[in-house]
Amino acid sequence: MRAIYDTHAAGILRYLLRLTLGDRELAEDLLQEVLLRAWRNIRHLPGESDGLRPWLYTVARNVTIDAGRARQSRPREIYLTDIASLAAADEVSGDIVERMVAVQTVRAALPDLTPEHRNVLVELYYRGSTTAEAAERLGIPEGTVKSRTFYALRALGAVIGTE
Repeated sequence: MRAIYDTHAAGILRYLLRLTLGDRELAEDLLQEVLLRAWRNIRHLPGESDGLRPWLYTVARNVTIDAGRARQSRPREIYLTDIASLAAADEVSGDIVERMVAVQTVRAALPDLTPEHRNVLVELYYRGSTTAEAAERLGIPEGTVKSRTFYALRALGAVIGTE
């Protein structure tokens, strides 16, 4: 695995940087996934560098496509921000009024959610907690935070009337 990394990692990272339009953090995450897949399939990989290189680049391309599809399938996030912070923002555009209305709409809809859904949304979007921090504060597993967030956003959309 060390030899694979030393020989191919830099080239794959450059390739992934092109595929991700220069997003270095995403490219590094994808490189890690490519190398993880290589490690999981180490016994089945071609022994020669010539046969291994195309396999690694194909995996890199597929991992990038999968990551793009995963981002598209996630529900749209709704950020609960303070109106004062919106007004104080450097953005003085025509859609600030729309954003203020959206914030008020979400605030009005929150009491209609279950306490579990409301608590998860407040932790993640209002307090800005990470999934791990929210799980710790709420005393539930991280996976539960993620699934509750998904269903809470769906419920919020239903209450607001966007679903």
